[in-house]
Amino acid sequence: MNNTFILFCLLFLNLSFSQKKQDFVVTSPDGKIEVKIAVDDKISWSISHEKDLILAPSEMSLTLDENQILGKNPVVINSKKETINTSFETPLYKKKSVQNHYNQLTLNFKNDFSIEYRVFDDGAAYRFITKKKKDITVKSEEVVLNFDKDYGTLMPYVRDLRNPKDPYISSFEAQYENKNISEFAKDTLAFLPFLIDYKNHKKAVFLEANLEDYPGLFVTNNKDKSGFESRFSKYPLKETNGGFNNINRLITERADYLVKTKGTRTFPWRAIVISENDAALSNNDMVQKLAEPSKIKDISWIKPGKVAWDWWNDWNIYNVDFKAGINTQTYKYYIDFASKNKVEYVVLDEGWSLEEDIMKHNPNVDLEALIAYGKERNVGIILWSSWMALTKNTDGILKNYANLGIKGFKVDFLDRDDAKMVNSVYDISQKAANYKLVLDFHGMYKPTGIQRTYPNILNFEGVKGLENNKWTPNDDVPLYDTTIPFIRMMAGPMDYTPGAMRNATKSEFKPNHSAPMSQGTRCHQLALYTVFEAPLQMMADSPTAFMKEQESTDFIAKVPTVFDETVALDGEVGKFVSIARKKDNIWYLGAITNWDSRDITIDFSFLEKGKKFQAEIFSDGLNADKAAVDYKKETVIVDSTMKLKYRLASGGGLAMIIK
Repeated sequence: MNNTFILFCLLFLNLSFSQKKQDFVVTSPDGKIEVKIAVDDKISWSISHEKDLILAPSEMSLTLDENQILGKNPVVINSKKETINTSFETPLYKKKSVQNHYNQLTLNFKNDFSIEYRVFDDGAAYRFITKKKKDITVKSEEVVLNFDKDYGTLMPYVRDLRNPKDPYISSFEAQYENKNISEFAKDTLAFLPFLIDYKNHKKAVFLEANLEDYPGLFVTNNKDKSGFESRFSKYPLKETNGGFNNINRLITERADYLVKTKGTRTFPWRAIVISENDAALSNNDMVQKLAEPSKIKDISWIKPGKVAWDWWNDWNIYNVDFKAGINTQTYKYYIDFASKNKVEYVVLDEGWSLEEDIMKHNPNVDLEALIAYGKERNVGIILWSSWMALTKNTDGILKNYANLGIKGFKVDFLDRDDAKMVNSVYDISQKAANYKLVLDFHGMYKPTGIQRTYPNILNFEGVKGLENNKWTPNDDVPLYDTTIPFIRMMAGPMDYTPGAMRNATKSEFKPNHSAPMSQGTRCHQLALYTVFEAPLQMMADSPTAFMKEQESTDFIAKVPTVFDETVALDGEVGKFVSIARKKDNIWYLGAITNWDSRDITIDFSFLEKGKKFQAEIFSDGLNADKAAVDYKKETVIVDSTMKLKYRLASGGGLAMIIK
């Protein structure tokens, strides 16, 4: 009798255990990617691509107030699988529309929460969903990334000296450090996106998307150095002025929670893009696919384009009969240049107003006269503002300048992505849309999909752009330029600000404030206008420099900033990349290399079959290894059957317009 009872108990316990542990599987539409979800005392997922383990079992949870952990001892109520295959229009993007095909598994748990998993042919993502009746306080989120081997990484670390005690103050500008997972810098944070190299031609890029009413994700190494775990900035309670010219808001006290938010909501996506060839990473739509659709019904007023920019070139124009600087005459000169070259905008960077109060103008700048002057010449005016100044009275400031005829704002010195800052970005975006103003979030702010939700946001910084050439002599810029198309650009457009007409070889480069130069060749700079995504694209050099190089300026002026189609031709992370983009039956092609000169082959099979095309080609000159400004311009006839070889000089490039 006792033995029978013991056996019964053991069977009952075994049955209970087997009922508790549950495994789920969801695959990509093409069957190559398999995601396994294990529900036990915790929830974890793992990802395989064919026979290769991309992500080892990695836990996820969400901790709310009163120590309620969504993901601890979870109980699955039910599950639902579905296949979605649709598309959506993207008129302000690198292609007209995006195909959105995935298999989805939704697990509904006890305690009013769900986790949604989506598996695409190019990656996978998950997000938490809560269904609480009352508002909730999110104390923390567990995001874990475990790996089965010590793979290589390309990791951007937080390195910001404005407030060393607060590692979450960041401009999100960093070159990528090539280290193994186990070599992650101790006691530091890295930000997204970053890359894992599996050494078998496969790579993965880790992203977040649909970041709303929530802080951005950072990572640090886990205890056994086999992967990474999440860190988030806590909600700011007290702030003080600091940073550059005291126009940042630095955090002096944070709460013990991430955000107080609605109880019924979706949370940000945790996403992984997987690729078998590097080139595909430079033409990926994962963030667009995971972002919320546009909240602006009528976007017909949103005008992308190029911008004549004053700050990088230090207002350095000459051979004029007035003193160049931050004054009305100088800006009229910029407007004349923009008008002559069909450049859509001129930006008035810092100095047109008081930095702390942009309702008070520099007396040397007649803003209303410049707006009228630009309107007569079909050139719009965009104003620079620090985030701090704009948020003193966002609605009033935007209304005032929209009524004056301003077309948009370049918002600078955000340098945070805690929940308060994220909410502010959403607030500014909606209010700017109300007044039909475009935005460029410069000075921090990496995109996470809000550019689809608010398409009046035409650009973001969050990239170590050309401006750094003015003060960083030791950066390897061509290496960075050939890395970001595969990593940072996957998150969204980049306010990198190309267009240098003073170009330098590796040995000749040096920082210069008023006559800055670029690392690499002229053709490298021309190619960036096609390679780098930027619906609002700066022309960084001065009108004087551009007019002295009118042939190059004419080429830049012809390149659109949004496209109907994109083809990733070839590339290798950190070495080279070549991309072709189409707009209104004209193709634009750009290719760049790192400091290694190389031969590349352009396969023109992306062209329409059976037709001949005329290609205007800018290639590195024979002497570009000594004089980086040297280039060759030629016109050739091409068709879809041709494959042409080109030599890229050290730090070189290739740029074409094909029609």
